[in-house]
Amino acid sequence: MSRLLYIEASPRKKRSSSIAIAHFFLEHYKKEHPEDEVAVVDLWNKHLPEFNGDVIDAKYAILHGKPHTQEQAKAWKQVEEAIEEFKNADKYVFSLPMWNFGIPYKLKHYIDVLVQPGYTFSVSSTGYVGLVANKKALLVYSRGGAYGAETGAQDLDMQKRYMETILGFIGFKNLTSAVIEPTLAGEEQKELSMQAAREQLKNLASNF
Repeated sequence: MSRLLYIEASPRKKRSSSIAIAHFFLEHYKKEHPEDEVAVVDLWNKHLPEFNGDVIDAKYAILHGKPHTQEQAKAWKQVEEAIEEFKNADKYVFSLPMWNFGIPYKLKHYIDVLVQPGYTFSVSSTGYVGLVANKKALLVYSRGGAYGAETGAQDLDMQKRYMETILGFIGFKNLTSAVIEPTLAGEEQKELSMQAAREQLKNLASNF
């Protein structure tokens, strides 16, 4: 049995294209893998520790090889719990809209909690080493505009590029993307893009 963690980064819920396509995939995934566990992290309803006070002091204690104080240890436990929940999965599905060419701040906050030395990456004599290895992830992106190579606007896409970079940094090598764009070009164009994503992910579900 495998554990799949679904990470939802849009606050629009039933109006969200990325959530609709992710849910479509998960429905087919559950049919194909009924024995697997599917857990959900809704970033708009999840408490994440702030990186100030004892939390940031705890991080710097780790970086400088110093022991935590009692207050720092208590504060850092929230970070460790979020990392443990994340690393305890075998497979991942992310759904996320593009905000200002990048990702929603809730998702950035979550990533900033997860990406910690000694937990999700380490440093060796040859450079950085990702510690979240042998995992796979599906990323469902939605964008109001179009940012493919044929549009000439691809350099503005800091959504997909950032996610691929940061997940690769912590060890992911098996990433699949589904892109819904442009969602603001009219309902017909949006539906064509969503249908293409459905066809892609329906075929993916059995082998994911």
